[in-house]
Amino acid sequence: FYFRNKHRPFLLFYSLLHVHTPLITTEKFLGRSRHGLYGDNVEEMDWIVGRLLDVIDKEGLKNTTFIYFASDHGGFVEAHRGNAQLGGWNGIYKGGKGMGGWEGGIRVPGIVRWPGVLPADIVIGEPTSLMDIFPTVVHLAGGIVPQDRVIDGRTLLPLLQGTAQHSEHEFMFHYCGVFLHAVRWHQKDSGTIWKAHYATPVFQPEDAGACFGRRICPCSGDGVTHHDPPLLFDLSQDPSEANPLSADTEPL
Repeated sequence: FYFRNKHRPFLLFYSLLHVHTPLITTEKFLGRSRHGLYGDNVEEMDWIVGRLLDVIDKEGLKNTTFIYFASDHGGFVEAHRGNAQLGGWNGIYKGGKGMGGWEGGIRVPGIVRWPGVLPADIVIGEPTSLMDIFPTVVHLAGGIVPQDRVIDGRTLLPLLQGTAQHSEHEFMFHYCGVFLHAVRWHQKDSGTIWKAHYATPVFQPEDAGACFGRRICPCSGDGVTHHDPPLLFDLSQDPSEANPLSADTEPL
């Protein structure tokens, strides 16, 4: 692919099965990690990404190639075999894969590389979306996004190049299937990110942060709690979504 296209623009989308159950790991990487089969799978994914980057570097495409590495959802917390957890870990964030509202299900890695164009070693703490990849790629290719419909994504280039300090996303809506579970409001003048949950999955057990009794949390029905008024969190102060705000504690 690279050899056929290295002298002209190309788009390579490489979708990895790795760190996704059932964790199919080749023999070469079994037992590599201290963290069991999941760790082995991460090691193999790391090797694959390294091979791709090596080819880009060897072909002299390093400074002309925009690379975006991400995941489509947070770690799958219900995936277990015996006492071994097979589905990753979401750190301080509540919930996981299949949950359309909690941060552990929707907050994912986003790593960008474009030497010579984008500054290195910076961290951008603004809300962005995987939907932003489409307008970003269109922008890079010199095109314009369709004007006859609403495009939810926003080009990432101003944020990445430092010409904009804030994401263009003021509101972001988080669905579980077709059901709206949560919405965030990025209050740009203060930098505060508020998040309201209209529905949340019923965890089993209650404090587990997962739906172990069902293997994955449902989006509707008796496996979901509806909140009226919604649960409200200040993500800038409480990224773990541990302390819902109330009119008594937060008059604003």
